Amino acid sequence: HNGWSSEGPRVPESGGEEEVQGKMAGSHPYFNLPDFTQPSPPSTPPSLPSHQRCRPSDATKGLLVALLGGGLPAGFVGPFSRMAYQASHFPSLELLICRCLFHLPIALLLKLRGDPLLGPPDIRGRACLHALLNVLSIGCAYSAVQVVPAGNAATVRKGSSTVCSALLALCLESQRLSGYDWCGLLGSTLGLIIIVGPGLGTLQEGTTGLYTALGYVLAFLGGLALSLGLLVYRSLDFPSCLPTVAFLFGLVGLLGSVPGLFMLQTPVLPKDPLSWSCVGAVGILALVSFVCVSYAVTKAHPALVCAVLHSEVVVALMLQYYVLYETVAPSDIMGAGVVLGSIAIITAQNLSCEREGQVEE
Repeated sequence: HNGWSSEGPRVPESGGEEEVQGKMAGSHPYFNLPDFTQPSPPSTPPSLPSHQRCRPSDATKGLLVALLGGGLPAGFVGPFSRMAYQASHFPSLELLICRCLFHLPIALLLKLRGDPLLGPPDIRGRACLHALLNVLSIGCAYSAVQVVPAGNAATVRKGSSTVCSALLALCLESQRLSGYDWCGLLGSTLGLIIIVGPGLGTLQEGTTGLYTALGYVLAFLGGLALSLGLLVYRSLDFPSCLPTVAFLFGLVGLLGSVPGLFMLQTPVLPKDPLSWSCVGAVGILALVSFVCVSYAVTKAHPALVCAVLHSEVVVALMLQYYVLYETVAPSDIMGAGVVLGSIAIITAQNLSCEREGQVEE
């Protein structure tokens, strides 16, 4: 018996009306309201399935690879090149030849995969142009580091590559940067100016000052060639793109630097284990940096990749002081701090999470 009869609902004597209304609210679908008088049990967030969990985005992966695999190993290349030059007067073109030799075994990988060594015929010209620009960039960098302190040479090269990459991407690719990205780029450029500015203002007169100024010009041209090479690489799209351009770098570098070595410089055979160790370290670290930077530029904006590569400057300054025993001014330390802060801004702003079917920042 539910309290209903043929005459209608039967109302109890005490508190019946409230009880009937409560039953009606609980049974009728239009009155199915929550009871706010009772405390609700604590809610536990549902666990996300494995395919919906947060994972790093492509831009985050690219920036992390550029930071850890591109900038940090490249910071050792300049000081090791200077050590080889100081130990046995190892010329820059011969050092470039030794580095290109480490790229040639990649041809075995291309043969095993059945891919053409020079890439598909329709984009073979652009791939060779990318290799030529990288060879020019590395050649200018190795020449600059022999007359300019390693940290300053890396600073000018990375600063010019960042600014040129941003301008080229805005003009040619019509890519927009956020406010945080512009803040990081301007901060990193400011840090580079703080590092290099005092040295440019105290150039000596005469032959020494001329060679120093020429070193800074070569470092700037190396950064410009690097930014152009990254832009060309972004236009390449075929399955074996990365190993192909790595092999082409070694091939084009050998074809261009071997004749130039005998015409412009004097070949030198290293005589001590220190020189051989420095040359081997330069070849291995430079190959790792080349591969990581080429991968990163396909995932993130080239200007952001170049800004993150400013970590090379900080590593080079540390080695310049602790290994080469060269003077590091307070302005160098201040500029390195500004560069690190800019890298933190760029990396933190581009950290994002991807889920299946959507992107969450």
